[in-house]
Amino acid sequence: MFSSRTWNARGGNWPSTGGDEAGWNWSWRNRQDSGTAPALIPASIVLGVRTAKMARVEAVLLVAGTAIPPRRLAQLATLADATEARTIVGKLNAVYEQWSTPFRVERVAAGYRLFTLPQYALWLGKLHHREADLKLTPPALETLTVIAYRQPITRADVEAIRGVQCSEMIKQLMERNLVRIGGTDDSLGRPFLFVTTPQFLETFGLRDLDDLPLGFRLRNPGSGEAMPQNDSEGSGAA
Repeated sequence: MFSSRTWNARGGNWPSTGGDEAGWNWSWRNRQDSGTAPALIPASIVLGVRTAKMARVEAVLLVAGTAIPPRRLAQLATLADATEARTIVGKLNAVYEQWSTPFRVERVAAGYRLFTLPQYALWLGKLHHREADLKLTPPALETLTVIAYRQPITRADVEAIRGVQCSEMIKQLMERNLVRIGGTDDSLGRPFLFVTTPQFLETFGLRDLDDLPLGFRLRNPGSGEAMPQNDSEGSGAA
């Protein structure tokens, strides 16, 4: 089964106490143990200093609605090249980890994206209702699992593994941009071959297909592993 790894952090600008040369000095509010109102930490007590380059990379990732490839990130943040972009991302993550912030920059699909840590999903879910947006029915999730591990695969092969018709499930997955047609098979009638999309990787927080649970063994036909078949399928399949 797949699960969304984290929540995408999006919002406005962070408060700054200095210019671009000094980077961003972040001030946070601290709630007293006695239950009194939050008080601003003095500006002199800062949790992290960002260079101008780090600030630009952070800003790009904050407002981006999708993963940003290193080369594109370098262009948007006016960096030298993709190598420098990767270096800046590493420095940002070091700051996040050092000061226990809720953010991390993760490599998903072909690029980088800013996420919040999984432990904050409960509270963020109340705000964004993201689980409802990503929810898949069990038949759709099973179909997506088969395609993910056995791609490229024809509809007939998916149905042979699941034991039920899957045309409607595949259609729904394509409408959600999780599955696409990746070519045609050489067999009689040249049926379509289905594969997952970059959106699939990004949605489930995967760098590539090898990040799938037991991905190497289950995707390797010679490994001896087999996809579990569902013997009892009720409603929901076409």
